[in-house]
Amino acid sequence: MTSIRIPMLLLFFTFNFVVFHSQARYHYHKKRKHSPPISQISPPPSGAPAPSNQPPKADPYVNTGVFDVRKFGAVGDGMTDDTEAFKTAWDAACQFESGVILVPNGYSFMIQSTIFTGPCKGGIVFQVDGTLMPPDGPELWPSKNSKHQWLVFYRIDEMSLQGGGVINGRGEKWWNLPCKPHRGPHGSTLPGPCDSPVAIRFFMSNNLTVQGLKIIDSPQFNFRFDNCTNVHVQSIHITAPPLSPNTDGIHIENANNVRIYDSVISNGDDCVSIGSGCYDVDIRNITCGPGHGISIGSLGNHNSRACVSNITVRESVIKNTDNGVRIKTWQGGSGAVSGITFDNLKMENVRNPIMIDQFYCLTKDCKNGTSAVLVSDIQYSNIKGTYDIRSPPMHFACSDSVPCTNITLSDVELLPAKGELVLDPFCWNAYGDFEALTIPPVSCLLAGNPRSLLENSLGVC
Repeated sequence: MTSIRIPMLLLFFTFNFVVFHSQARYHYHKKRKHSPPISQISPPPSGAPAPSNQPPKADPYVNTGVFDVRKFGAVGDGMTDDTEAFKTAWDAACQFESGVILVPNGYSFMIQSTIFTGPCKGGIVFQVDGTLMPPDGPELWPSKNSKHQWLVFYRIDEMSLQGGGVINGRGEKWWNLPCKPHRGPHGSTLPGPCDSPVAIRFFMSNNLTVQGLKIIDSPQFNFRFDNCTNVHVQSIHITAPPLSPNTDGIHIENANNVRIYDSVISNGDDCVSIGSGCYDVDIRNITCGPGHGISIGSLGNHNSRACVSNITVRESVIKNTDNGVRIKTWQGGSGAVSGITFDNLKMENVRNPIMIDQFYCLTKDCKNGTSAVLVSDIQYSNIKGTYDIRSPPMHFACSDSVPCTNITLSDVELLPAKGELVLDPFCWNAYGDFEALTIPPVSCLLAGNPRSLLENSLGVC
C-alpha cells in the first residue's frame, strides 16, 4: 500500500502547484493589462520630492494621541495670531479617543476670542505647560469678536484643563476703561464702552477638571461655569491686583456637584461667587484674599427667582478681604437659599467676617420690596480670627417681610485686629440660636420662627 500512496501524493501536489502558478501569472498579466504604460504616467511637478521606495510613515498621532499645537502652525512668540492653529488642533484631538492638546513649555501663544465646541469622541485633555494670552487690551481686540468672553468651552463632556503653565489675561487696559468703578473723579464712573471678557468659560458641559494652572490678570471673571454638572477644580493659583474690578476668581451659575479644593485666589472681587441654580457645592482648603471673600449671590435681581442649596465652605483661610463669607440678595426677588454650612474657617483682618445682606444694592436709590429670597438653615461653626473694626464682626440684615430663619452659630470667636474694642453683632429680623459660646455674644438673634413665613410661599424652590 505504501508504494502506491507516494506517487499519488506527488501527483496531487504537482497538480496544485501548476494551477496556482497559472492563476498567479493570469492575475499579474490582468493587473498589468489595466495599468497605464510608463509613457502615460505624469511626471511629478517641479520641485516635488522624488518618490521613495520606503513604506509611508504612520500618522504620529495614531499611537500617542498628543496634538502639539506647533505641529498645526502655532508659532508661540507672543505676537503671532495662533488662533487657527489651536482650532485645528482642537478639531483633530476632539475626533481622537482621549486626545491631548499640548501647549508646550517655553512658548507664549496669543489667541483671539474663540469657542471650542464638543462633543468630543472620548474625552479630551487641554494640557497647558506654556503660556496662553489674548490680544493686549480693548484697542487690539477685533471688532467682530465678542468682548464678553475669551476662551469658551461649549458642550464638552469629560474634559481636563490642566498643566503647570500660565494663562495671562492681560487685563490692565480693561480695568482702566473710564466706565470702570472709581475711574472718574470722586469715585464715579464715566460713560463709554464697558464690556470686558471673562477669561475662561465652560458652558453646558459636564465632567470637567481644572487643575494645576496659574491664572493672572484676567480682564473680568477668571473662570465661569454655566449650566455645568460634575466640576472639579483643584490646585489652581489665581492672582489679580486688589483694585481690579469684577475679577471674580471662580463664578458658578446653574451648576451642581461642584468641588473646589486646595487653591489660592487673590483678586479684586469675590474669590468664589455662587449664583442662582447652584446646589451640591463643596469648597475646601481655599486661601482667599485680598478681595471680597466667598459669596453666595447676588440673588433675586430684577425681581427674579433664585434657588441655591446644599453649599459647604470649610477648612479655609480668608485674609485682608472686604468680606468673609457672605450671602447677598436683592429686594423684590423670590426663591430660597438653604442648607448652607460654613465650617472651620480662619479669618485674618476681614472687614465683615460673617454677613447676610438682604438689602444688597449697588446704588443709593434701591427701594425695599415686599418679597425677597428666603434665607434659612444657615450654619456657622468653628470660625475664628480677627476683623477690621470699621464694621461689626457679624451682620444679619434680613428682609422686613421675609425674615432669615434657623441661623445657627457654634464656636465662633472673632476679635478686633487692632485695639480692644469688641463691637456687637448687628441683627435685623433674623431668627436663630447659638449652640456654643460665641465671641462676641449674638444676643440680637430672635428666637423661634416668624408667623409670616407660614403664609409665605415665595421661598419654595
